[in-house]
Amino acid sequence: MRHIGRLVFICVTVLRYGLDELALGSFRQRWLRALVRILTIGRDRDAPRGVRLRQGLERLGPIFVKFGQVLSTRRDLLPPDYADELAKLQDRVPPFPAAQSRALVEAAFRRPIEEIFASFDAEPVASASIAQVHFATLKDGREVAVKVLRPGMLGAIDGDLALMRTLAGWVERFSADGKRLKPREVVAEFDTYLHDELDLVREAANAAQLRRNMEGLRLVMVPEMIWDLCTQNVIVMERMKGVPISQVQRLREAGVDIRKLARDGVTIFFTQVFRDGFFHADMHPGNIQVSVDAATFGRYIALDFGIVGTLTEVDKEYLAQNFIAFFRRDYKRVAELHVESGWVPKETRVDALEGAIRAVCEPHFDRPLKDISLGQVLLRLFQASRRFNVEIQPQLVLLQKTLLNVEGLGRQLDPELDLWTTAKPFLERWMHEQIGWQGLLERLKNEAPRYAQLLPELPRLVHQALQRDAAAAERPLFEALLAEQRRTTRLLRALVATLGGFAAGALLMLVLLY
Repeated sequence: MRHIGRLVFICVTVLRYGLDELALGSFRQRWLRALVRILTIGRDRDAPRGVRLRQGLERLGPIFVKFGQVLSTRRDLLPPDYADELAKLQDRVPPFPAAQSRALVEAAFRRPIEEIFASFDAEPVASASIAQVHFATLKDGREVAVKVLRPGMLGAIDGDLALMRTLAGWVERFSADGKRLKPREVVAEFDTYLHDELDLVREAANAAQLRRNMEGLRLVMVPEMIWDLCTQNVIVMERMKGVPISQVQRLREAGVDIRKLARDGVTIFFTQVFRDGFFHADMHPGNIQVSVDAATFGRYIALDFGIVGTLTEVDKEYLAQNFIAFFRRDYKRVAELHVESGWVPKETRVDALEGAIRAVCEPHFDRPLKDISLGQVLLRLFQASRRFNVEIQPQLVLLQKTLLNVEGLGRQLDPELDLWTTAKPFLERWMHEQIGWQGLLERLKNEAPRYAQLLPELPRLVHQALQRDAAAAERPLFEALLAEQRRTTRLLRALVATLGGFAAGALLMLVLLY
């Protein structure tokens, strides 16, 4: 009951923006459809449904904006117009008061702000649904960025998530598409993302890992974390200076090679995915800048590390083989990989799945390579996979969303960018390194410390193994001898008992005679 006011506001907003259309058409209850139509008489629905969905989520507040962003990654569940519009959601949220931000920083570090910083800009440079950022200067002169979590976020999030679970349950119960859309699973996935973002130390750790991974590539910069000033609610990091990547004209005027910048973006993405298995999963233009300083000219600057994706070695190898099979138009191999990975039931007919994949991919290959969208191919594959009961892996959905971001960013920089041609040599080289002699040597190198520990123990281990083998070989004979010994012991006992009986009898007779 304590959430009744918020629930009423959500319901009114849903009806006002026509968001009931998301599920109303599939409601089985006629009385429910009729009731909603009566309540919404006279409302304006001239705007496209995707636009109204985005506007409604923005009106519902920061948590629903973030939910829309996460939902935009589930293109396997949404119609294209919804997904495209939700992808436009940005964290343009009004900042909270400077005095409150200052108080939060002081509470996090338990000391006055003047003891921490030589200067602290009260006006935030960026304000998002989860946190806002202020520029500051440390006592030693280093320029830093201070990220402060919005006050009261945990309570607001938990309250809205409880309502989302209730609404998801209603959709699943009353909508004919409820089971396919899996609304409760989507809300649970959002819950995980959101609570991860609420822990700023986790974000700082993600940034440190990416910085370490990308150090030798010299194509992207990640801010250094000031670990002495990192808490769950406030983190302090190196201030990065660059031009937003969306300001292409300004980059051109600064002399940045835009075409190279587009290719570098593809290289960074595929390096993070296939070399490291750890990738920045929120690469929209608001989180990417380009350095124009002389020492780091033309390098990417990555920001906001609340969402990262991870892949296992099995995931990486599976993806690489899929991509290469796509490049070679080997649709049968793609279908076989889906079955081998367990993504589809074992009884799935490979030839039927192959035909569906061919129908998706072949039209794209008949066009010039520069007009092919790898992201759209993946999107259509997700849609075609529904009838084969393909299990969508969460980490690969996140990868697909990031790939769409990278491809869109690359084409914005260079419309002639051929993502496939750029990616193919990288993937083939990576596969060669994994499967060929170089991959074998690399794995031996990685296992060398373990081998070095085992080698001195090898003679002892061999001796123990031989002893075990010898013991195992001798065991039947030993058991036979043991059985024979036991039989002999029983015979001896019987003989001793018999002789003892004769001796006792003889002794008794002698006593009687004498």
